[in-house]
Amino acid sequence: MKAHAVVFTDKERAEYAEVRVPKPGDHDVVVDVEYSWISTGTESSYFRGERIRGETPYRPGDPRPFPIVAGYQKVGIVRQVGSAVQGVAPGERVFAALSKVSGMFDATGGHVSPAVTPAGQLWKLPEGAAPLDYCGLVLAQVGYNCGMRPAVGRGDRAVVIGDGLVGQWAAQTLLHRGADVTVLGRHDGRLSMLPKPIRSANMRRTELAAALEGGPVAVVVDSVGDMDAFRAIQPAMKRDSHFVSAGFLGEKGIVDIQTLRGQEITLHTPSGWTGKRMEETIRAIADGWLQTSRLITHRFPAERAADAWKLIRDKKADCLGIVLCWQAGTEGR
Repeated sequence: MKAHAVVFTDKERAEYAEVRVPKPGDHDVVVDVEYSWISTGTESSYFRGERIRGETPYRPGDPRPFPIVAGYQKVGIVRQVGSAVQGVAPGERVFAALSKVSGMFDATGGHVSPAVTPAGQLWKLPEGAAPLDYCGLVLAQVGYNCGMRPAVGRGDRAVVIGDGLVGQWAAQTLLHRGADVTVLGRHDGRLSMLPKPIRSANMRRTELAAALEGGPVAVVVDSVGDMDAFRAIQPAMKRDSHFVSAGFLGEKGIVDIQTLRGQEITLHTPSGWTGKRMEETIRAIADGWLQTSRLITHRFPAERAADAWKLIRDKKADCLGIVLCWQAGTEGR
């Protein structure tokens, strides 16, 4: 069966190409994709050849991780349902995570249409749901998970390191739970997209001490893999506080547990997604407190995926949410 996909053919080379996908089985659903959302952090590490699978960094001697179909999140309309699949029907709108591909370094990928998707990697969306609100669902779930992991009391100070998508959604979740949230970032445009109750500081021109004014810190979420920033904040953390480490650290992710013990800091290491958290994230978006599509800054036809990746590579500070549009006429919707 033929499909089209965004393929990383080599280091820092992205193409929109025809690919082969397996014949759908009894437990598969075929989805005609409307929108897919680029996970700029995770996908960039594959684009640069720094990661070969999940949380596994590339090491010298490993096989080169190319070609590979990028991504892991999209929304579309069901075309075909396997005989063993229940709860979803042709014509319904769904979110699909990893779909099957053939002849690639990895047998699954995200930016591909039509998408042959195992039923366990698929979630039906609420009736009338706006597809753009949900096409970044896996990444939104990561931010949700970061914000839900630590114990939070109303008014507790929470500091989020990073103004990217995971940082944005972690901050929104902590705000929803009653925390007093500050985001430390480096991009004025991204920081301006935070909900108004959330405080922010551009660390290019703000001293850390000034950004942390307001009392001891109960929660730190590192969304970008910056252990130096965490160590700088740690002296301001109160006893029985929480550190959520979500950024990809490659081979530099060593945490000295003994340095956490004196303050009894709890370490959380969120990763991936679960069905329960995906359902909870869908509800949070539907309820309106987890805001997603407002963070979309760029849309590209899927055929221009190479241009999207050029933007990410060359002008990353100018973009946040980047969506690929797979159906004619959807770029402006």
